[in-house]
Amino acid sequence: MLTAAEVRSACRTGNLTGATPGLAPGFVQANLVMLPKDWAFDFLLFCQRNPKPCPLLDVTDAGDPEPRAVAPGADLRVDLPAYRIWKNGELVAEPTDVREYWRDDLVSFVIGCSFTFENALIERCIPVRHIEQNRNVPMYRTNRPCKSAGRFSGPMVVSMRPLTPEQAIAATLVCGKFPLAHGAPIHFGDPAALAIADITKPDYGDAVEIRCGEQPVFWACGVTPQAALAQAKPPFAITHKPGHMFLTDLRDRDLET
Repeated sequence: MLTAAEVRSACRTGNLTGATPGLAPGFVQANLVMLPKDWAFDFLLFCQRNPKPCPLLDVTDAGDPEPRAVAPGADLRVDLPAYRIWKNGELVAEPTDVREYWRDDLVSFVIGCSFTFENALIERCIPVRHIEQNRNVPMYRTNRPCKSAGRFSGPMVVSMRPLTPEQAIAATLVCGKFPLAHGAPIHFGDPAALAIADITKPDYGDAVEIRCGEQPVFWACGVTPQAALAQAKPPFAITHKPGHMFLTDLRDRDLET
């Protein structure tokens, strides 16, 4: 079983470029946003006003790629399996190493991820379908607006895991103890209530099987900032590729309340 440091090392050497669900169980996974310093305060405020989809774990000094609070010695430029490069709100590249894009004015935001509570679900025999099927988690844009902050606004993005009603209740109790990993679900059942037209066609990630007796259960998702970036159109930004997370040295129990 890999540790978080071993996953980061595999990313750094280029040996891991795929999605990270199920990797290094027990270690906290995280989303990433890098923005120029003159955009950083607005985004910090956006996260503070929207803690459900954007729970902050760490914020670096401008020009420093080391997330000292969550993974001392790590390098956010190379320690994720895949990234996204944004220019004026448009996705222009998906590299596996962003050193050539690095700028000394970039501030990095490390944001909690729902992959963190999945080990706790599995330990309680609550299924996590995308791990069972060796897929990325399905993620969807919704009609739920985030609270605006400066130049940032946009819709909440959600992740989905199919569960029976009984499992959904149990999952709510488990996930509610992880507020820095998006906490309890925000919606159960009908996807149309979130303006999701086709549950089999996620906006990010992979579709998963929904079995007889199950309903889709939706959690706030750390891809929400990417929807906000597309709307705010900063001149430059770097994010993780959805589902390709940063493995921190924090343990799941460190985030459990």
